Amino acid sequence: MKKIILLSGLLLTSLFLQAQNGLENIIVERYYVSEPNDTNANSTGGILPVGSVTYRIYVDMLPGYKFQVCYGVPTHEMRIETSTLFFNNEDRGSTSPNFSFVNAAKNTVMLDSWLSVGAACNGYKGVLKTEDDGVNNIINNFSPQVLQGTDASAGIPLTTQDGLILSAPEPFNELGLTNDIIVFDNQNDGTNGPLFSSFNGSWVALNGASGPDTSINKVLIAQITTDGTFCFKLNVQLRSPIPGVVENYVADSPTGAEIAFAGLQYCSNVGNPEFAVEGPAFSLYPNPTHDIFSMWVFASRQPGIYSYKIYSMDGKQMLSKSLGVTQADVMEKVDLSAYPSGIYFVELSVDGHSSTKKLVKN
Repeated sequence: MKKIILLSGLLLTSLFLQAQNGLENIIVERYYVSEPNDTNANSTGGILPVGSVTYRIYVDMLPGYKFQVCYGVPTHEMRIETSTLFFNNEDRGSTSPNFSFVNAAKNTVMLDSWLSVGAACNGYKGVLKTEDDGVNNIINNFSPQVLQGTDASAGIPLTTQDGLILSAPEPFNELGLTNDIIVFDNQNDGTNGPLFSSFNGSWVALNGASGPDTSINKVLIAQITTDGTFCFKLNVQLRSPIPGVVENYVADSPTGAEIAFAGLQYCSNVGNPEFAVEGPAFSLYPNPTHDIFSMWVFASRQPGIYSYKIYSMDGKQMLSKSLGVTQADVMEKVDLSAYPSGIYFVELSVDGHSSTKKLVKN
């Protein structure tokens, strides 16, 4: 009963407050693709099918916002599913990443499926590999070594940048998920999927969770490994920098102050029209800018040949650059110091589809 009351209190607060649209994006990173050594080297980790993909889900927020809840309620299901089963590490795996950094180097612990409020292991937050500094990477010393895969669809190899940053995460709490969350525990006996679903439960950062770099503010909320099609439908609550204000984002059918956000629905099967992407996803920060801004290209959601152009207010092309074949999320630094203050339009294209965002230079 206490769990249900607390969940209701976290969610209902938003019904009386004006939304501020602090959610910028939901990012799905292809973190790793398993190879034969990952299965053959360490049987204590459990059988990991070759070609399994490890996905990470991040909530991307404006600076000052905090991730608070991922939830399901009677009007909005929370759902993570696969066409096969989830992979759970049987050695150190758990429903949240509470293993130590030392144990992360053992067998396939790093590929365990779990839910999170920022953590990737005990004492470390998870970050996109493109944002990792490459310092103090996990080193697997088993023979033959595991986690050495270099599949291009997963971007940067874990041996180069492993997506872990030393930073204390917020405590993980689950409310009303006791029977549902066990699909992510340390077993591969057929009860590890294919569906995690709740209409009355959540996982929570009671104090709110920020990204390790608060200026870009991305929080890791789940890691899933599977050799099947991976899909989710989620609902999240963010805490605004304004005291007492929260914002609820739902996958579909918003009511009251809820905000529909298309990125909260995802499926790795790009042939499924329900999840088709019309234009490439990207964000600009800071905006307004002065001289240099960062353009985050979320290519993991739509791999292809990327390029961008920048136009002035009167339609004159100011810059043009090809990014080539891009399959993982990347950050492009763009220097506008040679151009006057004003309004510009940034057009990102991939394989004949394009998206445009307005940029203000002070």
